[in-house]
Amino acid sequence: MRRFVHLINVVPLLLKVQKPIATSSKLFPKVKHRPFFISNRSMFIQTQDTPNPNSVKFLPGVQVLEKGHTMDFPNATAAYCSPLAKVLFRIEGVKSVFFGSDYITLTKADDDIEWMVLKPEIYATIMDFFASGLPILTDAKPTSDTQIHEDDNETVMMIKELLDSRIRPTVQEDGGDILFIGYDAGIVKLKLQGSCTSCPSSVVTLKGGVQNMLQFYIPEVIAVEQVEDEIEIRTKVEFEKFEKKLEETDEKIK
Repeated sequence: MRRFVHLINVVPLLLKVQKPIATSSKLFPKVKHRPFFISNRSMFIQTQDTPNPNSVKFLPGVQVLEKGHTMDFPNATAAYCSPLAKVLFRIEGVKSVFFGSDYITLTKADDDIEWMVLKPEIYATIMDFFASGLPILTDAKPTSDTQIHEDDNETVMMIKELLDSRIRPTVQEDGGDILFIGYDAGIVKLKLQGSCTSCPSSVVTLKGGVQNMLQFYIPEVIAVEQVEDEIEIRTKVEFEKFEKKLEETDEKIK
C-alpha cells in the first residue's frame, strides 16, 4: 500500500506524462522473495513482505484460487468454508487469513509475536495441507472482478472499471484487496481486505492514492469512505473493551 503514497505527488503529473501508472518502476519497486524449501515434501514456498509489518505473503508455488479471485477470512469464524483457512487459524498468533490467486496472506495478532517463530509452523501447515489433497474452499465463492450491473449509471461503471484495471491489481500485489461497496452523492464506499485491513498506511492509501486517482479520472467523485462490516465492528469494540480491562487491572496492581 505504500506504493499508493507516491500517487499523491504523481497524479497531478499524469496529464503531462500520459503513461499508465503501472509502468513506473519507481512507483512499484521489486520486492525480494525469501525462499523456503523442504525436499521431502516437494514444495517450494516463498515469502514476500507487505507494507503492513504484521502481514506476510506466502507463495506456495501452486494455484490457490482462480486468477483475479480473492477470499478474505478476518477471523476463525469466517473460515468455516475453507479447510485450509481453518488449519491456519489453529496456529497460535494468526489473526487473519487472506487468499489470492497464487498466495496466502497471513496477519499476526500483534507486534510482540515474531515472524521467525511463526513461519516454521506456517510452512509445515501449508505443505501438509496441499499434500493432503483437500479442497481449499468448500461451499463458498471467492471474490472476483467487480461486476457491472444493468442498472449501474455511467459514473459507477467507470469507478468499477478503474478499480479493477488500475487499483485492485496493485493492492493485491501487496497481499490485500479493495472491494466496491457502493456509490452515493459523490462518495465511493470501499472495503479493505487482507493486509490492508490493519495496515498503518491504509488511510493514506484510501485518501492519498485511491481517492486522488478516482477524482483525477472521474470528477463526480468527491471522497472515498472505508466501510467495515458488522463482524469487524463488533470485534473491534470487544477488543477495545478487553484492552480497557487490562489497563484497569494494571492500575490496580500498581
